Amino acid sequence: MSRALVIGGGIGGLTAAIALHQRGWTVTVLERAASLEPVGAGIGLSPNSQRALDVIGLGDQVRDLGAWQGGQGGMRSPSGRWLARTDVAEMADKFDGSLVAVHRADLVDVLASALPEGVLRTASAARLSAMGGPGRPAVVTTEHGEYEAELVVGADGVRSGVRGVLFPEHPGPVYSGYTTWRVVVPTPQEAFAPHETWGRGRIWGTQPLKGDRTYAYAAARAPEGERAPDGELAALHRLFAGWHHPVPAILAAAEPGQVLRHDVHHMATALPAYHRGRVALLGDAAHAMVPMLGQGGNQAIEDAIVLAHHAGDAQDPKLDLDAYTRDRLPRTMGILRQAARTARLEMVSSVPLVAARNALIATASRLGPNLMLKSFESIADWQPPQATYAAKSR
Repeated sequence: MSRALVIGGGIGGLTAAIALHQRGWTVTVLERAASLEPVGAGIGLSPNSQRALDVIGLGDQVRDLGAWQGGQGGMRSPSGRWLARTDVAEMADKFDGSLVAVHRADLVDVLASALPEGVLRTASAARLSAMGGPGRPAVVTTEHGEYEAELVVGADGVRSGVRGVLFPEHPGPVYSGYTTWRVVVPTPQEAFAPHETWGRGRIWGTQPLKGDRTYAYAAARAPEGERAPDGELAALHRLFAGWHHPVPAILAAAEPGQVLRHDVHHMATALPAYHRGRVALLGDAAHAMVPMLGQGGNQAIEDAIVLAHHAGDAQDPKLDLDAYTRDRLPRTMGILRQAARTARLEMVSSVPLVAARNALIATASRLGPNLMLKSFESIADWQPPQATYAAKSR
């Protein structure tokens, strides 16, 4: 019997469960929350994660969730001046696919619906009791009893309890110096182009979603744990109300209770491996990163597909977690470091440095339209290890 336990029912955990199930494993997903409640935020799925979803037959279904399929977007200054533009058609041609912005709740619904009934068990807080090894299963404990498995997947997020058991001496993620806000609102009446706007020590991004909704995100330098005494919507008004359209319109449409705020932590020190015994880590549990490249969820999806590949088919399991670490640790830590460098550039706050940064970006954009895409090449051109896909990738 090839049994797999997935601890955590987020995007990475659900993707891993689907991929393992399709390879014949008997899978159980243990999710701490009472239900997979809709999350009030969006996610941008880049071509690399779309190819990963093709492997499990969900790529086209997820692409259909996206709202923006053409036109231009890019980077702006708070006044609205375009610093750089990105053409979607050229991105699609270069990377065999474009960015697909979806609501996280819609993505989770698609993933959860792909699992057989009974696989996902909510209200099931789980603790890794034994990591297992050759001839010995791993053991996970819940309030309902113990589970044994030939593979345990730690997909339990940035504060992963599984990671703490595997690598108790590791310092874990550290505060990045940035906090983020996210909100989904009805789409403003006046049209806008998708954009990310860089200011002094703060950024704002806006992406359309399907269903006449718009996803907005913001980030700013802030002390860890700080919260606005008058609410996070009021904090956003103070930081961004004077910025270009559609920022004021989005702030006007948002309700105070809709705004989510989270401090950003990242894995400044790499783990020695993404596995130990019969247990593998994926997503934020393995490589929490700042969101400035939008790759956190995308890399979790990649992790899941590569992990299932190295797990082998249930009829002939060849669990090779060493190979999983070899494939995933260098790539994800490279992207993590690239995201941290991008964050430092985005978050400069001195007037001279902001002016120099903006001038550099604008000059680079004029010299080569879509030159900014080059920094994305090593991320977006990733291919899954499987030779064939369940859906044709774009």
